[in-house]
Amino acid sequence: MLLRSSRSRNRASAGTRDSGFGIRHAQDLAPRLDDLYRTFDHINSASDPIHIVRRYAAPDDREVVGFCAAALAFGRVASVLQSIESLLSVMGPHPAAFVRAFDPQEHRTAIDPLVHRWIRGRDLVALLLILQRMLREAETIERFFVAGDDPAAADIGPALDAFSIRALQTNLRPAYGRVPKRPGVCYFFPRPSAGSACKRLNLFLRWMIRRDAIDLGTWTLVSPSRLIIPLDTHVIRLGRCLRLTRYNTPGWKMAAEITGSLRAINAADPIRYDFSLCHVGMMNACGYRRAQGDRQCPLRGLCRPRSQAQ
Repeated sequence: MLLRSSRSRNRASAGTRDSGFGIRHAQDLAPRLDDLYRTFDHINSASDPIHIVRRYAAPDDREVVGFCAAALAFGRVASVLQSIESLLSVMGPHPAAFVRAFDPQEHRTAIDPLVHRWIRGRDLVALLLILQRMLREAETIERFFVAGDDPAAADIGPALDAFSIRALQTNLRPAYGRVPKRPGVCYFFPRPSAGSACKRLNLFLRWMIRRDAIDLGTWTLVSPSRLIIPLDTHVIRLGRCLRLTRYNTPGWKMAAEITGSLRAINAADPIRYDFSLCHVGMMNACGYRRAQGDRQCPLRGLCRPRSQAQ
């Protein structure tokens, strides 16, 4: 058996050294996580925004719809799905073509009334202007993203920083007139260097880069091994319960550490477990700090549902 170099070992174990996630725990957890993954790895396993993206066959449409759907993926699932559908009804059957030809003056009458929680129509107009610039300059969102990526980087954190910085250099005056100091569209382009977990951007990347019954694998220029898990409330709860992280505060460090622990189980595709872990939480099966304990948990016996934060 060939041993990995010390540099590779250090990279693979980044984020797990202090989390209490050891080799024995990884060995115990791996088969149960794989069983859980297989349980959810079919397109009808749960209601999810990615199923809207799947309706589109063309790669450029999947990119555009995927980015818009992930950008709006916060709040109650029903509300998220409704907001995505409302935006897509304006964009028509070929969303990528709509974005390339997008004219704020012509189209904002239909977009301005759209609201998703604190996001307003003008923020969506700004988002479409940014996506239009990406397609015009790089032809695809993928190429715009990889222009700021270093394939030698351990994960896609630096690339996300570059992506968001460059995206927000777009002229947003057609959307806002006088652009606020921090316009609402900034919410769609957070940065790891600022501490953000970048949940929705990581979700979009998971959809585009991974390929299985759930994820689309539309992109080919970024390795799934470098992805970071989308950090939502369910993944946070299970991450703590399964000792995948030592952190209490959500953010990039927690997301990277949970991913690092999962990388010890599957180095080539660490976030393959994201969809299943998230939906265990959505089913209220995780008993972390709940009276139910692990009675309903499919990972029962491997978790610490009553653990207190350290």
